[in-house]
Amino acid sequence: MNYKIEGALRKNKKTFILAAILWLFLTIVFIMPISCGWDIALKEAADTGTKFSMNTFAMSVGERIAQPFLNIKELGTYWGSFISLLWKYTLGFLGIIVIGLFRTAPKSKYQDIEHGSSDWCERGEQFKVLSPKKGLILAEGNYLPVDKRGNVNILVVGRIRCW
Repeated sequence: MNYKIEGALRKNKKTFILAAILWLFLTIVFIMPISCGWDIALKEAADTGTKFSMNTFAMSVGERIAQPFLNIKELGTYWGSFISLLWKYTLGFLGIIVIGLFRTAPKSKYQDIEHGSSDWCERGEQFKVLSPKKGLILAEGNYLPVDKRGNVNILVVGRIRCW
C-alpha cells in the first residue's frame, strides 16, 4: 500500500472513531430536526395554500432539537426528506475527512522514523557495515563490529540515566 495512505491511516485511528461519533451525534441532534422541520413547514404551506414559511421552519426545528428521542420515534413520518438530507450531509462530512487525511499524510517515506535508526535501511542493507550479533551496541539488533577495518568511532548523542 502507498506509504502516504498507510501513514495517514495509522495517525488517524482515534480520529476516525471520534468522527463517527460526531457524525452520529450531529445526525440525531441537527439533521433529524431539520428534515422534520422542513416537512412540517412544507405540509403547513400545502394545507394553507401559502408559500414556504421560514418562521414555521425555524420554530419547528427549535422544538425538535430539544426533543431528539421524539425525532427518532417519528422518523417514519419524514423518512424521505431525512434520507435526502442525510446523504448530502454524509458526503460533505466524508469530504472534510478526506481533506483531513490528505493534510495529515506523511510528507516523505521516512517521516516519524528516528534519525540514525536502522529503520532507514531495507532488507538487511545495514549489515553491509554493521553486525547483527556482536560488537559495540548501536541499537537493538545492530552492532558495530570491532574487527572492522577503517574508522570505528562512535558518536553517542543523548544522556545516560544512572538512577
